[in-house]
Amino acid sequence: MKGLRVVSDFEREMQMALMNRALAEEIPTMFLMSHADHAFLSSSLVKEVCAAGGDISRFVPEAVEEALAAKLGRAD
Repeated sequence: MKGLRVVSDFEREMQMALMNRALAEEIPTMFLMSHADHAFLSSSLVKEVCAAGGDISRFVPEAVEEALAAKLGRAD
């Protein structure tokens, strides 16, 4: 299961899917498009915003927000 946000994601994920098929043909790859409201999100961007002290609560589940804040040494 691979999530796609923008066209450039598809190019990389398709390449990986073709390699995976060559290695294990019996395991399918499925692509899901993200909701337009979240197409701009990436884990790198969320980490960067969190590290800068920004509020990421609307982008990730509470458990992820807490774990990331702890990892980055933020005490909210």
